[in-house]
Amino acid sequence: MSALLVAGTTSDAGKTIVTTALCRAFARRGVSVAPFKAQNMSNNSMVCSDGAEIGRAQWVQAVAAGVEPEAAMNPVLLKPGGDRRSHVVVMGRPAGTLDSRDFVGGRTHLRDAAYAAFDELRSRHDVVVVEGAGSPAEINLRAGDYVNMGLARHGDVPTVVVGDIDRGGVFAAMFGTVALLSAADQALVAGFVVNKFRGDLDLLRPGLDELRALTGREVYGVLPWHPGLWLDSEDALDLEGRRAEEAEARLRVAVVRLPRISNFTDVDALGIEPGVDVTFASEARALAGADLVVLPGTRATLDDLAWLRARGLDRAVLAHAAAGRPVLGICGGFQMLGTRICDPDGIEGEAGADVPGLGLLDVTTTFGAEKVLRLPTGTALGVPAHGYEIHHGRTTRHGGEEFLGGARSGAVLGTMWHGSLEGDELRRAVLREAAAAAGAAYEPATVSFAEQRERRLDLLGDLAEEHLDVDALLDLATSGAPAGLPALAPGASR
Repeated sequence: MSALLVAGTTSDAGKTIVTTALCRAFARRGVSVAPFKAQNMSNNSMVCSDGAEIGRAQWVQAVAAGVEPEAAMNPVLLKPGGDRRSHVVVMGRPAGTLDSRDFVGGRTHLRDAAYAAFDELRSRHDVVVVEGAGSPAEINLRAGDYVNMGLARHGDVPTVVVGDIDRGGVFAAMFGTVALLSAADQALVAGFVVNKFRGDLDLLRPGLDELRALTGREVYGVLPWHPGLWLDSEDALDLEGRRAEEAEARLRVAVVRLPRISNFTDVDALGIEPGVDVTFASEARALAGADLVVLPGTRATLDDLAWLRARGLDRAVLAHAAAGRPVLGICGGFQMLGTRICDPDGIEGEAGADVPGLGLLDVTTTFGAEKVLRLPTGTALGVPAHGYEIHHGRTTRHGGEEFLGGARSGAVLGTMWHGSLEGDELRRAVLREAAAAAGAAYEPATVSFAEQRERRLDLLGDLAEEHLDVDALLDLATSGAPAGLPALAPGASR
């Protein structure tokens, strides 16, 4: 009935990596461990076996822990629909919207749902490894916080702070994170983990020693930067592409980097294929020479379609298709490929919107309040296929062939199924078609996405065992924060 909170000095500091690593390392010790994130703000989500929607990171962390993913692991999911509004998912189900003006004082019901889920999850597992969000030192948001120190205070959860040394300033960030907290919050912060270190550890040790002396807190380890450390992407900061190592027989995939891109993990599976370059494109010229263009999912189809047109990317996609080169649209990207998109009730934006699509597929989309969450299976391109659906829109096919809940016309493919490219046979079939259309002498390898994910999770576990004091962290989760941790100024006075 223990827990440990993994907080961070910033977003993308390594909280997800450390949480996932500890889930795998603790599970290897025979500990019943579950991941938890009270509130996740992400457009990358996954459907559990019971139809509940949770953040992709918590789904992967459950896989690392060897437990079934469930809604309690991510009780509140906020999916940004714009700069000031988010769609809310509570315990895996749609629960309206949240305006930025309500972010501090209007989330009491979300806090209560999160605390109840945490308490119930902790009652069923030996240890719950909690991933924080952003930084616990966002003092402007502390009054309404239930994700970082608010949760830690609720459950008396000991906390470690992760800092990304690759960004620079890690010692100041770690010290400052603790010092800005109130004395009561500081009493739960037991120490630090350094992430993404490159170089000679002996050069770092004097700084670690001084950090211990200045804060009175332990450093539980230094995780190295590792080129093979690639998890299913959670944060849009990770959109850097996946480059092939081979110098020959490359196949180039260009993914349009939509401003409100969602579930971009759909293309992660392409990145494991030897000889395939996966790049993200924001300019029309970046699509030139691509063998396959992918229009990924988006949380705001109409807004991102307007962005596509404003940048001339629509013309580049149309030219690519006119040349007989394959285009793949997934969910919102598929909807863009149709003839019309209608939003009569303002689900995504202005009520009554009726916008022409790119016209590459004979389908129309109408947005509605009801949300589809399911795990479909079927066949496509002569092979078995599976995926998951998360969408409000209803897309109707008027012509062309059926393709994975979507449509096909020649080399243009559109599907409502996220995750279908994780199926090894389907991914290879798509790449073979792309290569044939490009006249490229390319044959996909026999790599398995599921096996590659397991290898990455095992690598994380190995790195944790080698570079973190896993036993001390497990003891910390079980015993709680040490008594008498010094309070640092200026937060000590609060």
